[in-house]
Amino acid sequence: MTASTTLLLRLAAPLQAWGDHRAVIETRHTSPMPTKSGVIGLLGAALGRERDEPLGTLAELTIGVRADVPGTLLRDYHTVSDHRGVPLLSSKVNAKGHQVKTSPARYTKTGERFYLQDAAFLVAVHGPASVMADVTAAAKAPVAILALGRRSCPPTFPLVLGTTSDPIADVLTSHDWLASPHTRTVWQRQHRGASPATVEVSAVLDDPDGDTVLPDQPLSYTLSGPRHTSRRVRHALIPLPTGFDPGPETTSSEGHDPLALLGW
Repeated sequence: MTASTTLLLRLAAPLQAWGDHRAVIETRHTSPMPTKSGVIGLLGAALGRERDEPLGTLAELTIGVRADVPGTLLRDYHTVSDHRGVPLLSSKVNAKGHQVKTSPARYTKTGERFYLQDAAFLVAVHGPASVMADVTAAAKAPVAILALGRRSCPPTFPLVLGTTSDPIADVLTSHDWLASPHTRTVWQRQHRGASPATVEVSAVLDDPDGDTVLPDQPLSYTLSGPRHTSRRVRHALIPLPTGFDPGPETTSSEGHDPLALLGW
């Protein structure tokens, strides 16, 4: 049996954005979790791969993503114009291959970019030990500057949490909660000062028998031609210890309050 290794990555930053199939020029959405295409692309950049290089064994790696801190959605509205005051170019080209001006002339173009703000994810990447040795070394000393989905979103330290021989499912259920001390304080405040002993986080794992299909299995990173296909995954809710002491249990003399779950 071929030896295998699981690499643990911590993908956290003030901003990150993971493109999905809805992305267009004017509006760039983000998936709620790192996509497989994004994770494999990050590892390819760490290895120094060029866009037009075949993915090879990278495409065969399996991944699992755990949303320890889902973050909040940030909308960035912006406008684009030419500083010379001339009309913007359109996406059309003339016979010489040059872009033509917009008709009727447009001097300003609006756009939107969506980001995940203050999110943190545990990503487990699994594959043959020989392949993962190179991938791990590259993640620790990347050839290119790494980004979490977009170039303006560099990851915070630490990126690499270590390696293990355990399968992805075991890693995602056993690794410590990645929430920072500040995030834990905010989370505790949201629970009205209570200190729950566990927090339930969502996870997505590669699974050929999974009941959900995602269109983010990378085929290539060239700017033309088919770039993605689909993969099957399964979802899970994982309880993790928070490290808080919940204190003595209290009971209400008024009995069960169904509206308490809604924050009333």
